[in-house]
Amino acid sequence: MEAFTAQWLQRLSADIAWAYALRLALALSGVLALGLHGGWDAYLVPLLLGVFASALAELARQPLALLAALLACSFVFTLLGAVGGRYRAIAAATIILALYAAISEPAQGPSALPAALVAALLLAGAAWYGLLSVLWSAAAPLPPVRRALAALWLALGEHLRLKAAMFEPVRGVDLRARRLQLARSNARVVAALNAAKEAIVARSVPGSAPQGALAQLLQLYFIAQDIHERASASHYPYADWTQELFHSDVLYRCQRVLLLQGDACSALGRALPRRRARPALPPHGQALADLQDSLAWLARQGQPKWRQPLQPLRAVARNLQRLDAQLSLAAGPLDGPLRGDIALLDQAPHSLAEAWARVRAQLHVRSALFRHAVRLSLALAAAWGAMQWADPAHGYWIMMTTLIVCQPTYGATVARLAQRVGGTVAGLVLGWALMRLFPQPAVQALLAVGGGVVFFVVRAQRYVSATAAVTLMVLMLFNHGTGTGFALIVPRLLDTLVGAAIAAAALLLVLPDWQGRRLGAAAADTLAASAAYLRQIVAQYVSGRSDDLAYRIARRHAHDTDAALSLALSHMLREPPWVRRHARAGQELLASTHTLLGYLSALGAHRDLRAAAQPGAAADAQAEALAERAAQALAAEIETLAQALRSHRLPPSGGLEGGDACFWLQQLQGAAGQDGDAPVLHAQLAQVARQLLELRTAAQQLVQVAPAPLHAA
Repeated sequence: MEAFTAQWLQRLSADIAWAYALRLALALSGVLALGLHGGWDAYLVPLLLGVFASALAELARQPLALLAALLACSFVFTLLGAVGGRYRAIAAATIILALYAAISEPAQGPSALPAALVAALLLAGAAWYGLLSVLWSAAAPLPPVRRALAALWLALGEHLRLKAAMFEPVRGVDLRARRLQLARSNARVVAALNAAKEAIVARSVPGSAPQGALAQLLQLYFIAQDIHERASASHYPYADWTQELFHSDVLYRCQRVLLLQGDACSALGRALPRRRARPALPPHGQALADLQDSLAWLARQGQPKWRQPLQPLRAVARNLQRLDAQLSLAAGPLDGPLRGDIALLDQAPHSLAEAWARVRAQLHVRSALFRHAVRLSLALAAAWGAMQWADPAHGYWIMMTTLIVCQPTYGATVARLAQRVGGTVAGLVLGWALMRLFPQPAVQALLAVGGGVVFFVVRAQRYVSATAAVTLMVLMLFNHGTGTGFALIVPRLLDTLVGAAIAAAALLLVLPDWQGRRLGAAAADTLAASAAYLRQIVAQYVSGRSDDLAYRIARRHAHDTDAALSLALSHMLREPPWVRRHARAGQELLASTHTLLGYLSALGAHRDLRAAAQPGAAADAQAEALAERAAQALAAEIETLAQALRSHRLPPSGGLEGGDACFWLQQLQGAAGQDGDAPVLHAQLAQVARQLLELRTAAQQLVQVAPAPLHAA
């Protein structure tokens, strides 16, 4: 029984939603006990709202200015989100508490408390939850890191399984659709990597290396980074492999290894939060041996059509072998010392000047954050006007709905509008029924606490249910404090509809931020980051492999910008048809840029190889010089293409001989031996040059059909 209880508690503490819910339940129950047994019924509502406000601030992820009677406050607090996640939470907490103070004060009826006392009680409730949260984090600092790493390894597992689908040798498959799916998966992995890094940085002492369990978790993070680069690698056009190797099983062998490795990543991700021993890997060695045997059989056949694909297939096998070695390292004991450059980039501001510089950088009309701040401020002004016209005393729910529904993008706003209205209707109906069934004040107070807990459990996955729960909580609180909960049902529904309509109108009329106008700039950022990544990679083919901070920053920036382009395209596809007529061109460009990143990742995965030739061959200074010149020229051409997209002009069809992708493609292919083999560096640079030709075509299509960017509008 004791073992079962310990296992249940361990599983409960491993789930982030339940961890937040348990803290909230303790905080709300403490206030409830104080109010019911201490005779402080009049103070109960503002105290509970203060607890809830602080809990919301701890979970805030977006700089949503949740209120302001004064437009300046709404605008400033929204822009404060540019400083960082911690400051977004502070800004959100300030605005939430201000609005809750406005809601709580008139809710007391004839025996209304002084406004100053209401504010003090709200702060007291917030401080109580904040203190509980700080003590909770101090007692258990590492579970959030474990959860973040678990999400990362689960995302890696899914990414490897999607990558395995690219090796399926089936004719007629829509490879572009699969590449787009892979790009979206890569964006999820990048987000998980960033979240894990932030969790580790927040618990590290500046200037000193992590120790103990945190050091082991940092090692797992670095291993995940390397696996991500290897999983992103592309060595050859998949369609060509399908045609050339259709009658061989070698691609199925690659697919099987990737599927097994994806399952191993997922198993590790499931084990991490509960501190279980990391699972033993399945027998990947046999699958890898079968792949090598299949490659050896192909080589013995001596067929000319198989010579060209054999070299990149050997590189794939080598990459999978090293990925498997990293998985074995992750599954084993991580007791050794951390080696090499283990610094992580801390992006938090370290001075007021740096924080102000980040805010100042957003003070222009091209900034999405600036446009959202203006739009939200004017929407709240309209909501304030509607509240004054309809119900000055109780119409604050119009403003609350407006600020919650008004999201930075069209698709997110439409989704949140439907969820908010649907959840509110469900919560009001449920609240009406429960108030009829349970008129006792104590029971209604417990139902309010339960509604708050349910909100935190399901808010990330089921926002409709979360809205219903929080609506139930508020309805029970008001009925407990005033006895007029039934009279609140219809006004609350009307306020929600009015607030949602104002938010939708603001999105369409006030500085609409259509993502299609940002595609060119997002693609330009991706290409510029890819060029910097290429330069870092090639330098290490000469100096030797080193996962130093400069290389990891370049690699992460390349993937971050690729994820940003994928996210912008996803947002655009949810916008009205008349503003996304160039969606097809955007998808072609994303597929091309992501393929380029795959070729660069393959270069990065083989950095320990010399630039000269195959393993065992002597270094050839002339071959190294050719590779370095080609890499620098291709990086420059990528940057030229990025500049053309950023300025919304047609990219050049070709530059001077030294900067022409066709020229360098010929040079690199000519450097191959008589048997068609080439060093990995030369082969991958040739793929980069070939991909640049497709990129130029995709960029031309986007420029021709897409609207002008914001700075040119």
